[in-house]
Amino acid sequence: MERDELERLVGGRLRLTFDEILNHPRLPEARRAYLGSFVHLYEGDPFLVRLLLEAGRFLVFHSVAVLEAAQDPSRRETWFTVAALKQQLAMFGHASSRQVDHLVARLREVGFLELRRAPADGRVRLLASTDKLRTHHTEWLATHYVPLATLFPDHDYSPVLARNRAFHVLHCRTCFPFGPVSARLMMTLPDTLLFFMHAAGPLIQNAVLMAAMDAADPNAAIPYVEAANRFGVSRTHVRNLMSDAESAGLVKITGHGGRSILILPRFWASYDRGLAVWMYLHDAAHLVAMRQWTKEHAGAGTTALPGSSLTATV
Repeated sequence: MERDELERLVGGRLRLTFDEILNHPRLPEARRAYLGSFVHLYEGDPFLVRLLLEAGRFLVFHSVAVLEAAQDPSRRETWFTVAALKQQLAMFGHASSRQVDHLVARLREVGFLELRRAPADGRVRLLASTDKLRTHHTEWLATHYVPLATLFPDHDYSPVLARNRAFHVLHCRTCFPFGPVSARLMMTLPDTLLFFMHAAGPLIQNAVLMAAMDAADPNAAIPYVEAANRFGVSRTHVRNLMSDAESAGLVKITGHGGRSILILPRFWASYDRGLAVWMYLHDAAHLVAMRQWTKEHAGAGTTALPGSSLTATV
């Protein structure tokens, strides 16, 4: 699982191994905590859900935060341009220049991205995130640390879970060199990609799994059309996605008129593997970010943040 490359990026041994995360006895508990946090993040904001319905925008949001934080005004090759965004997305299989142009245009239209002239060269246009995008990404990042904090409460994830904006920028800047290894690991998750490449796929995937975990009977049929109502997508779209999931051996469509699904063992196993991969990557990046954060705040005598108690958050 790219251990040597990750240790090179971290500058030492990793704190967690992939197998340690995947085989943790409380992994189902971490899964539930993550699913609950993720679904809560989106179900209360219909505008944000509609904005992210198109496949690829989840990745655009993250790439924007990382590329903007990593740019150095004195180094032209790091400038956050549309071309740089296209290059970043191409690593994850979003190589269509036209699609990226469309995504950028839509995000500018709704006030999540802006185009500005580069101070050092007025002929160059730089992309810039707005406070709306940064606020969402700060929440998104915290959500992805909830399962790590659940499994490893002795590790200090307080800055990211407290939504500290300064730490958020530092973390995003830290993530930039992890892009290639993240892309390679994502390509090892075909079941995750099946949902990721469909409009609203991650929302639907997490909603049906959360419903299955909430069911008293693990073999209970889940009425997947509720995901359509919950997130405002068409029932036909959800039905087609579930048909693809059935072909992949993840679910079995059942019930009158095929309106429910059974979650098959492969779905749980592949989802947990994907969750473990992202925890593995996030913890590695967090080691680097916290090293710098601690160094920058050493004079204050502590890295603790106001309101950083994790009990209520997690």
